[in-house]
Amino acid sequence: MKGRLFYILPILLVAFSCEDKKVQKDFKVDLFADERVEGKAYIMKPQECFDASDMVVSGSDINLIDQSTDRGQSVFIYKVTSGKVLKTTRDSVVIFPMQFLSNQKLQFKKYSTSYIYLKKLEGYRFIAKEMNLKYQWLKAAPVYSVKADK
Repeated sequence: MKGRLFYILPILLVAFSCEDKKVQKDFKVDLFADERVEGKAYIMKPQECFDASDMVVSGSDINLIDQSTDRGQSVFIYKVTSGKVLKTTRDSVVIFPMQFLSNQKLQFKKYSTSYIYLKKLEGYRFIAKEMNLKYQWLKAAPVYSVKADK
């Protein structure tokens, strides 16, 4: 009887310990569940964009003139041929055509006037000097079209 007990006891211990490990593997706790928001980006409203901008221009002839997506952060340079300055905090006179930089590709509609929300250019000093850039696109600002007054 004692001999059989020594053989059965290790088998029972292994069987019960395996079941406990299976239960522990299936149990997961997400400590940051309330902080994680996937797939939702904040999009600013037109008035928020206007208030946060250093310069707001409405223009219709906006073209992508240069881009760099090879290394590091993407850079897109746009040219505004003509437009109307709606707000400025830095420059009293704006000379067209003007250029600005964006870190995202912007989808301007052809043959429609859009608002251009700009901030003072931060960084990019070599590109700024070569391309004569003073402003960059306001981050989190979408492209809003100017609606015609009836």
